[in-house]
Amino acid sequence: MTTGWILLKLFGVLFFIVITIYLYLKLIAFNFWRKKNIPYEEPKFPFGNMTDVILNKKSIGVLFEDLYNKHKSRPYVGIYSFFKPNLIINDPELIRFVMTKEFSSFHDRGMYCNEKIDPLSGHLFLLSGTKWRNLRVRLTPTFTSGKIKHMFETLQENGILLEKFLEKKAHEKNEIDIKEIFAGFFTDIIMSTAFGINCNCLEHPESEFRYWGKKVFEPRPFINTAMIFASKIMEMFSIPLNDKGVTKFFLKTFEETVHYRDKHNIERRDFLNLIIQLMKNGYVKNDEETETDLVKDSSSELEKFSMSEAAAQAFVFYLAGFETTSSTVTFCLYELALNQDIQKKTQEEIDRVLKKHGGISYNAINEMTYLHMVVCETLRKYPPLPILNRICTKDIKLPNSNVVIPEGTTVIIPVLGIHRDSNIYPEPEKFIPERFTEEQLRARHHYAYLPFGEGPRICIGMRFGLIQTKVALTNALAKFVFLPGSKMQRKLDFVAGIITLGTKDGIYLQIQHRS
Repeated sequence: MTTGWILLKLFGVLFFIVITIYLYLKLIAFNFWRKKNIPYEEPKFPFGNMTDVILNKKSIGVLFEDLYNKHKSRPYVGIYSFFKPNLIINDPELIRFVMTKEFSSFHDRGMYCNEKIDPLSGHLFLLSGTKWRNLRVRLTPTFTSGKIKHMFETLQENGILLEKFLEKKAHEKNEIDIKEIFAGFFTDIIMSTAFGINCNCLEHPESEFRYWGKKVFEPRPFINTAMIFASKIMEMFSIPLNDKGVTKFFLKTFEETVHYRDKHNIERRDFLNLIIQLMKNGYVKNDEETETDLVKDSSSELEKFSMSEAAAQAFVFYLAGFETTSSTVTFCLYELALNQDIQKKTQEEIDRVLKKHGGISYNAINEMTYLHMVVCETLRKYPPLPILNRICTKDIKLPNSNVVIPEGTTVIIPVLGIHRDSNIYPEPEKFIPERFTEEQLRARHHYAYLPFGEGPRICIGMRFGLIQTKVALTNALAKFVFLPGSKMQRKLDFVAGIITLGTKDGIYLQIQHRS
């Protein structure tokens, strides 16, 4: 048999397989929503409605913003990711139903997690069911107001270093890429509080900690899309979420720090110390340094954390605290540079409050109501997670309809689209902090603002994220004015291939001393 004949047969087999898959998708899989008489976006072979994301042409947030804008007159619309039917929920009341009222049917994200081949994936954000519930209960005491107050000193120590760094940059009179600066700053904060390490990435952006931080958030369109929408494909081929080098580096760093603290009997008021408590005792002491109610609850399983379980929680604290917070501060200063009147009003409040308190403190930061509105408006325009997802764990009927969502269906909430809907936020392209006055908040549906999610799965580190964002902005705005740079893009493009909302290019601003 000639080589040409063999190749012809292989081509024939391949052609048959492709045609079979095409017919299956076209006649069966992609007919799911039509058979249920639910409006849907027409899918394309072979990735359904996810082609632009898979091919790295569009960010996942922008894709779902476009779908929302096209179908926002409907309470829901069907789409397809790969071969799976998904349902986009547009109506705030239905979002409340999914995230809170009927949480028992939507308690999981349905995202890929494989602790055996990728131990760092076994963290709170990805875990499901009983594992998630037990872990959430045990980690909740680590983010009380008292615990955050204990960490505030570390935050402000880094804030002072930021001020000194910006002082130097102001003297140089060059345009600065604030995206890179604040990535380094928040890497310093999170490595200090989560791993107990002073890495000084602000001064040394070439540090190995920044290298591996960038590696974590490298665009990987197929893996990041499959993680959310096709976990069975990831599971079938045992694909790890994290790069092997990332896993090795963070596990090694965490283990070495824990052993060092244990050997030298070191205790610090930081997140790592709370994780070590979970490794040693199976619980975290409360703010009065006694056992939590968790200990008194005999129904709670108080198994001690293994080293890999503990490292996974430190890792997700790093992921959430570094990338999303640095992006929020970057977007905020970008908007303040474009809106000098708002920047001035924010600085006037900072001046007034710091004069009253004699400097930056936990109480002073929490007294800055206008700064809080500025941060909220930033999170509206640029939500860190542009979509939220939940998987239906049992068949459930949507209220005021005959629609039954089948078990296993992924439900998508298009946060970016909702946050930029002119029917909810008039002139959504404008930066208007006054949208978040008490009066405006009362007038708007609570589930039309979702930067941290909602319901029992709301971001556990929300308060810590907000306080470190405000510490950075207060230290920056108290002494300096930020102006648009000549290289700054007036219209931002969002990077494709990642699940968070980030800019494709740097954001260049001029920095000057305040007069």
